[in-house]
Amino acid sequence: MKLVKLLANLGYGSRSQVERFLRQGAVTDADGKVLGSRDFPPHAAIRFKGEPLDAPGPLTLMFHKPAGYTCSTDDPGDTIYDLLPARFALRNPLMSPVGRLDKDTTGLLLMTDDGQLLHRLISPKHHVPKTYQVTLDRPLEGHEGELFGGGTLVLRGEEKPLLPAKLEVLGGQEARLTIEEGRYHQIRRMFAAAGNHVVALKRVAIGALALPGDLEEGEWRVLAEKELGKLRS
Repeated sequence: MKLVKLLANLGYGSRSQVERFLRQGAVTDADGKVLGSRDFPPHAAIRFKGEPLDAPGPLTLMFHKPAGYTCSTDDPGDTIYDLLPARFALRNPLMSPVGRLDKDTTGLLLMTDDGQLLHRLISPKHHVPKTYQVTLDRPLEGHEGELFGGGTLVLRGEEKPLLPAKLEVLGGQEARLTIEEGRYHQIRRMFAAAGNHVVALKRVAIGALALPGDLEEGEWRVLAEKELGKLRS
């Protein structure tokens, strides 16, 4: 792959923009030698404005989504792409969110250009568990665990029952809920069916991968191979 095409596919700009960056000397090797369009050192040796390139695909990262941001560029207002490097929205293939979190939900959001991993994590047939920390308007009454875990709860406006979900009570108005589906506003609607209202909702784990405590809201990092193994298993 030519250097211009590589940089364009990684989202550093259109081909014409990348060609201009090359002419301006923005692309070098690790020793600072300016590279031209006909040069092509090993990927790890290429620098763009002094920084190493992102890894070629497939690339998967974790992002700690704050409230107030949507997960699609089609939605009005602020989106998660406003908090990420602009190149992630320009990569080819695109870095897509692995299942969406609504505007008011925070926590663990994965983004990837790995189509196979994306399908595995969002396909209903794989039943990948997602765990959320829930803050409620009123104390739990004690019947919610049986209601959510029975596999018989039908949400308003639907006909198909939800799959069984696991509820862990953390306090009077705090709980963790693990679900294996991703229906529209599912958790909020589940607690509404139980006569309560969700005040705050945070995703804390996908499968065996938990949101690390040192990743602050708005921060992101590329997943290590060990973490990818947790998702694939």
